[in-house]
This record gives sequence, structure tokens and C-alpha cells, in this order.
Amino acid sequence: MSAVDSSFSPVADFAAVKVRQQAAWSTGNYAVVGTTLQIVGETLCEALDLRAGSSVLDVAAGNGNATLAAARRWCDVTSTDYVASLLDAGRARAQAEGLSVKFQEADAEALPYADASFDIVMSTFGVMFTPDQAKAAAELARVCKPGGRIGLANWTPDSFIGQVFKTIAKHIPPSAGVASPALWGTKARLETLFEGKTRKIVANSRHFTFRYRSPEHFVEVFRTFYGPVNKAFGALEGERQAALLDDLMTLIKSRNRSGDATLVLPSEYLEVVVERS
Repeated sequence: MSAVDSSFSPVADFAAVKVRQQAAWSTGNYAVVGTTLQIVGETLCEALDLRAGSSVLDVAAGNGNATLAAARRWCDVTSTDYVASLLDAGRARAQAEGLSVKFQEADAEALPYADASFDIVMSTFGVMFTPDQAKAAAELARVCKPGGRIGLANWTPDSFIGQVFKTIAKHIPPSAGVASPALWGTKARLETLFEGKTRKIVANSRHFTFRYRSPEHFVEVFRTFYGPVNKAFGALEGERQAALLDDLMTLIKSRNRSGDATLVLPSEYLEVVVERS
């Protein structure tokens, strides 16, 4: 292979990828899955040591887990996502609890806020899925005040969810030139993304445990409601679809620690607090 060939790297069409991603996350109903992850938003807010009255931005907020956790701590919260239906779900949850939250459609790679607008900027299993990772990280840092904090919860590459996406990639090749979302779950990648913008990055391994009626129930819920899995199954037919299902079931059963017919399956994630310089 020539030097030219070995240095070739596909150029990602981030705009096209984003359109496909937005369609995927708009498919099904992520809120059904998202609601089960509420504890992650709560623990991230504790890691951030939130103070009442702080201005908080939740980026790629989904149906509002971290949003609600911050609002419960008397913060002034703005919740954003590029899927309107997920913001509607978050708004309904906030209204049900009597919490005051501002909801706004926004792209994590082009946040519609001035520099240094927020004391705290956070995202749980959200911003990690942006196609242009460097741009998204730059936006998080830009809208965070000097001395403020950026809080993240990101699935790690070896986590169960990281392996779910790796399994899907075996059957449906990922977009050329787009880095794996799970890289956000490594401190090395975070140090690169936030280089020159931070005083310190503290990253701790945590685990979220999925609890479902059975492995089959987990697949049914994710296949129906979790956009990327729903789209993956929809893109395959016949034997190819059956092969994806078989691989997912093998992965699930290999990590299920319930010891009975139910599913009790831990998935590692990185809990991150970035101190803005």
C-alpha cells in the first residue's frame, strides 16, 4: 500500500449524519427507556455539587432526567434537545412535579446562547452521540462560565451499551469518518476534546443496572422504543435481522447476573466533572 493510500481517512458528512441521527432518535419513544435512567441524573447533580440558584443548561437532555434532578435542587434550568417530542415529555414531567424549567429546541453543536451563559452545563448519555465531537465539546465549554463546571455521563466502550452499538455496527456499518460515541467514555478522549479549556477533569467509573422482566423483554422495549435499535432492525430483513437479534441476545445473556428469568444487567459509564478554566 502506498503512503497516500495508508494516510487516507474518510471525510465525514456531519450534516447528513446528523439528519439520520435526528430521525433515529425521533423514532419510537426514547422517553420509555430514558425514564428508567433517572438515577444517573440524580447522581451527576450530586457529583457536580449543585447549589440552589445556579444557572444550569442540560444539553441533549432527552426527556429530562438531569433537567429534573437539577430543578429539584432549586437551580434555574434550561433543558435542550433537537427532538421536540422528547422536550414535550420533559415538560410534562416538570409540570407534574410543579418544577419551573425552560425548554428549548437546540443543536448541541450550535447552542443558541452567548459565551459564558451558564454556571453548569451537563449532559447524560446525550452529547456523546453528536457526530462532530470536537464541535460539541467546544460548544459545551463556550457557554460555560469561567470557573463553572461541565458534567457528563457517557457509556464506556466496554460497557454493555457500548457493546450493543458495536454489535449493531457488525450488521450495519457506521457512517464513514464518524468517531464512536463511546470514546466520550474514555478520559483520554475527554482530555483531547477539552484541551486548553479546563483546569481539571475528574472521571469516575459508575454502573447503571438495567432491570427488565427478561432478556426478551429488554430487546422488545429497545427494539420498539430506542431509536437506534429500532432503526437497526428496520434496516434489516429476514436472516440478517435474525442474525442481529441472535447476537444481541448472546451479548445480553452473557452479562445478565440475575440468576433467574429476569434481567439484571450492569452497564458501566463514566461520570465526568470538568472544571472550566
